[in-house]
Amino acid sequence: MAYRIIDSCVNCWACEPLCPSEAIRPAAPPAVTHFTIDARACTECEGDHADPQCASICPVEGAILDAAGEAVNPAGSLTGIPPERLAQVMAEIRAR
Repeated sequence: MAYRIIDSCVNCWACEPLCPSEAIRPAAPPAVTHFTIDARACTECEGDHADPQCASICPVEGAILDAAGEAVNPAGSLTGIPPERLAQVMAEIRAR
């Protein structure tokens, strides 16, 4: 059981101080350019909080994945814009 931060992370530092298990680590360039989560230390905040703190504060949809590889904050969850509507609007903008 562990979360994972992927390349879409913008290194905003919001998640790092909230992690109760101190599992979140800053980027270590050049190998990694975004925050990482130590899988051995990550508890998904179980026993500490009702919701994973990293996911609750992350401003980037899809930047944090659960153990199954699913986005904890999937597309549209933070903006309220369904992905298909966003794609439609972007296509309209490009067509102009």
